[in-house]
Amino acid sequence: MNAFRRGLGCLALVTLSALAQAEDWPQFRGPNCTGVSTGTTPLPTKFSKNEQVVWSAKLGDGIGSPVVAAGRVFVSEMADDATVALVAYDAATGKQLWRRTWPTGELPEIHRTNSQAATTPAADAERVYFYYPSLGMFCLDAKTGENGWHRKLPVPYFVFKWGAGMSPIVHGDLLIFLQDDDLAPALYAFDKKTGQLRWKDNRNDQCVNYSHPVIHSSPTGDELVVPGTGQVIGYDLATGARKWHARVLLRNIKTTPVYRDGIVYISVQSSGIAKQWIASIDQKDTGNRDGKVTKDEIQAFVGKMPVPEEFYKRTFDRGDLNKDGALEGAELDAAFLPPGNAAGARFDAAEAADEYVLAVKCGGKGDVTDTHLAWKHKTKHTDHVVSPIVVGERMLLVKSGGITTSFGTGDGKALGGPKRIGNASGYFASPITGDGKVFIAGDDGHVVVLKDSPDWEVLSSNDMGEAILATPAIADGRLFIRTRTAIYCVGNR
Repeated sequence: MNAFRRGLGCLALVTLSALAQAEDWPQFRGPNCTGVSTGTTPLPTKFSKNEQVVWSAKLGDGIGSPVVAAGRVFVSEMADDATVALVAYDAATGKQLWRRTWPTGELPEIHRTNSQAATTPAADAERVYFYYPSLGMFCLDAKTGENGWHRKLPVPYFVFKWGAGMSPIVHGDLLIFLQDDDLAPALYAFDKKTGQLRWKDNRNDQCVNYSHPVIHSSPTGDELVVPGTGQVIGYDLATGARKWHARVLLRNIKTTPVYRDGIVYISVQSSGIAKQWIASIDQKDTGNRDGKVTKDEIQAFVGKMPVPEEFYKRTFDRGDLNKDGALEGAELDAAFLPPGNAAGARFDAAEAADEYVLAVKCGGKGDVTDTHLAWKHKTKHTDHVVSPIVVGERMLLVKSGGITTSFGTGDGKALGGPKRIGNASGYFASPITGDGKVFIAGDDGHVVVLKDSPDWEVLSSNDMGEAILATPAIADGRLFIRTRTAIYCVGNR
């Protein structure tokens, strides 16, 4: 009998383990960065920092999202101004399992809405992977936090003080990391167990982008789909070779697409590079307002930290066509948009910024712009940071001010909105969905819950007491919400 009971106990543990794995939220926006939970456990509708809280923990400042894998929650924080930490909790109880810290070294000035702890880890049952801009990529034992492997990477550079925000994703035996910065944009694929570099693509035809790669599974093998400057690119996941591209985007992209059934759904908003640089550098107090951008103006705009000479070489050698030491008008486009990749919103464009929703069929070979663009519509209601979400046959967008719009996935035609959701906040976190509900976290600390219904009925607005810029996670019927200085696990108690 005891052996029989032990056998039942083992079976139960295996079953629970399988359920936990199915409910994992292993990277930014969960499975394949979709923001979609397929779990069946009911999720809470009404909650706050004091209600329906299963557990909570104080953290240092940060906006990196929490992830969940094999019953563990991982989240980053700034332990102090010069130390970053990665913390692991038991997902069910909130017990701290381990905490690792690293000195960051000198850090760049960043925009006030960002944080020096802005990246999201990725995890599986055995390992957790954590990127920090000044330190590189770490692999740690998920159970103990002990060292696995460490890879140094080029420290990213950004003229505009947005700062780093890119995070790794895991697929199969690969850890994939995209870093499109102002100096050395590149895409990396590492062996997740050993840290060995499997392949790298130097993306010198790209500007600053913040979009995470997604996976397209095809009969000819898995592909990595990566939006960037002016185009969506499909990579052979095994070799890193570029297989196809569609020239359908703008100058840069900060949103992550949603992949489903061979199609990526994208929302994008971007200013023309020339107009952006003129407005931000030449026409500020640091500039002389002559319609040109010089090296001295760039340095004055950046501040005390010297601009790398490699950056000037990359931009002025390519863009300063008349060799007068300044970038002017279309020269700014040439500095950042190499031949053959003339992205939208150029200097000669009629409008200062463009906004689109679009759908691109994955796969093919070479330039598939004419054959694989399913639909593309100009709109005035995208957000430049908040990623879209696809629920059923609808694509839902949220922008600052709490304004939602939705589009049909079949043809991209508008289905509803613009409509306010009753929380006129700024928004940086992307919406997530599960249990027939959509959860939208605002910069004012409120999480609005919408019903998956034709009119996106507002079910509740829940005050977590502090700004939320991190995208929440869903696992096992619970929401994991990271505010600037805390993490909350909320669920139906």
